[in-house]
Amino acid sequence: MGSTLPALQTNPKFIFFTDFDGTITQQDSNDFLTDNLGFGAELRKKGNADTLFGRRHFRDTFEEMMDSISTPFDKCIETLLQNITIDQGFKEFFVWARENNVPIVVLSGGMEPIIRALLAHFLGKEEAETLQIVSNNAVPRPGKSINDEGGWKIVFHDDSGFGHDKSIEIRPYAALPEGERPVLFYAGDGVSDLSAAKETDLLFAKAGRGTSETPPSPSVKT
Repeated sequence: MGSTLPALQTNPKFIFFTDFDGTITQQDSNDFLTDNLGFGAELRKKGNADTLFGRRHFRDTFEEMMDSISTPFDKCIETLLQNITIDQGFKEFFVWARENNVPIVVLSGGMEPIIRALLAHFLGKEEAETLQIVSNNAVPRPGKSINDEGGWKIVFHDDSGFGHDKSIEIRPYAALPEGERPVLFYAGDGVSDLSAAKETDLLFAKAGRGTSETPPSPSVKT
């Protein structure tokens, strides 16, 4: 069983699973696109609140956010590269993890092409390619190029209410027998990270960011 799990290929004693937006990055890239290129912060926050308090599934509000963005996909990435910053400690942690055989697995409710572009920008292309990323995707709409105006849409990773249930990736590692199972860590900052955190041994969350069901101001991170 273990041999089929990507993060076990180097026989690590520890695996570090992590959210991307608001955890590795300082800002949420999807919120930034929605607020600046989509229908704006007011409607986004309303959708966040509906999700947070159980009135709608995350995948539905998130799909609406992405559908409100008509900017070509390459221009979206260009905008994010100019505006999104990395957590100041992540690059140092990435180097430490690589030197100490601690695989980092990025689990995100965002879109893999955006995550890979940002990580390549932050870490360098070759370094970023060593990271396993499990996320949603973006594809061209029928009859269009992904870099056309209104040319792309999000494709969700699975059929869950999150669009990407992060716990699914972690669960096979958590189920490994004693002696084969590494210690599992998770870092996250939002509601979509709750199910993943329950599968791991130790949770990290940034100061000032919570996974509480009733935070001071509604904000659903991906």
